[in-house]
Amino acid sequence: MDPVIIVGAGPVGLTLALALARQEVPSVVLDEGPGKDEPRLARSVVLREDTAALVERLTGVPLAEVGVRWAGWRSLRRKQVMTEITFGDTEPAPLHIAQHVLTGALRAALAGERLVKVAVDSRLDTVEQEPSGVTAHTRGAKGMWWRGSYLVGCDGPRSTVRKLQDIRFPGRTAVERHAVAALRTELPWADQALLHRMPPWRTSGPSAGEVTGRPLPDGIWRLDWLLPPGKDLVTPELLVARVRETLAGWTGSSTPPYELLDTGVHTVHHRLARRWRAGRVFLAGDAAHLLGALGTQGLDEGLSDADNLAWKLALAWHHGPHEALLDSYQAERRAVVAARLRAADQVLPLLRGGGGLRAYVPGAARGHDALLLDGHLGRGPLGEPGAYADSPLAPPHLDAEVPVDTPPGAQVADVRVTAEDGSFVRLQDRLGRGALLVVLVAPGTGVWERKHWVTAGIMPRLAAAVTALPHPAELLVAESYPGAAAHTVLLVRPDGHLVTALNGVRPADLYAAAEATLGGPTRAEATAGSVST
Repeated sequence: MDPVIIVGAGPVGLTLALALARQEVPSVVLDEGPGKDEPRLARSVVLREDTAALVERLTGVPLAEVGVRWAGWRSLRRKQVMTEITFGDTEPAPLHIAQHVLTGALRAALAGERLVKVAVDSRLDTVEQEPSGVTAHTRGAKGMWWRGSYLVGCDGPRSTVRKLQDIRFPGRTAVERHAVAALRTELPWADQALLHRMPPWRTSGPSAGEVTGRPLPDGIWRLDWLLPPGKDLVTPELLVARVRETLAGWTGSSTPPYELLDTGVHTVHHRLARRWRAGRVFLAGDAAHLLGALGTQGLDEGLSDADNLAWKLALAWHHGPHEALLDSYQAERRAVVAARLRAADQVLPLLRGGGGLRAYVPGAARGHDALLLDGHLGRGPLGEPGAYADSPLAPPHLDAEVPVDTPPGAQVADVRVTAEDGSFVRLQDRLGRGALLVVLVAPGTGVWERKHWVTAGIMPRLAAAVTALPHPAELLVAESYPGAAAHTVLLVRPDGHLVTALNGVRPADLYAAAEATLGGPTRAEATAGSVST
């Protein structure tokens, strides 16, 4: 069967190629550039715990060694500290990394991947579809035709794939603008990120704005200043003045020594493609959505797109088209991003409205700080990982379903599990292999060798039920899981989202849930069937 064609060699396209390769699906990555990325320290990304784990799983690179996991976070308003957070086990730390370093790690992982071909200097200009596959043409010195089973446009905001499929991309332009500087200096908060609203060295009014400081390795900081609305030119003199006054304000003295390494202007747009699938063509990342106001991170959503789509394309590639399963990519991912954009649109007038009487309402400042915290730290409607509670893949109502701390459709907690070979691994390490995961919660098994309990109690019956599922599945055993009682059985998708939790071994219910996860009878269809009966 023909490979999957991936248009675009940014982090999303490279992640998708690696994720497909892990599931034995070949791909061709069409890179319109030379195959390497210009080092730009003013272009960096913040990754949530789940997306950082995804990249680490695919590349084998501990990202904390090439980026920075923040030790803490502080929010200030004028001279007052509003919030201080220390990250640890109960509060996972976001990871801050230069984008070219992230892309470099992905490219290095792809270099030894036999199932991925990267075609540099290949600019797409034609896409043709037929029932059996997709044909794409690239122009230039290496212009040629490419044949694929599916095609995924990961080619950014000006996506050629999106335009060739005539998919609209409505939304808002220049929602926010930020002046950006990357510099090497010493600040009072080692490895701590901070957000300073209305700093006292700035005059009042819309230009007072806010400044964010995020640490990178080797004593480097990325500073972002929110700019007032408009298209005023950000001159080098203006940027240097902002750097000097900010550093002096934070250190409480004259401007400390610093080395300016990179500068830029970051403009945030909010857009959402009308469709994310057109036959055998899909959109992912910035080609499908743009967001980023109020500290939210668009790349997080793009990596989640790749994670969601990879296992579905792999199943269709290996076993033939599963239309309901492929359609669920748009239904799940577009709903999550749309909710994020709606939340930002609701909050923006409150936070960027210029003050007025609302600024003097008791508690307003702390409320605003909490909203910004959501975006910057990946919490709440603005930033938390997406859940697929209303997914078309949700199974029918199951009598044996029980609640755990993870709601159905949300990302599972990363607990230690015993694999089928008796080794202890993290649950997160078993994701992304194309198999469903069945996790039995069995307290006490961790202290016994696997041979002593694998044939005892409910294990043989559960193992038989797992073998009978309509898709390959791996059986894992956990000592505990948050909110789960002993003998709870969890069904987990290949991308780590919980399908259901069952009270004990229920082969029929487990099969029904797995079948729905693969695009079979869903909750709505099962309900309609019982009504008609």
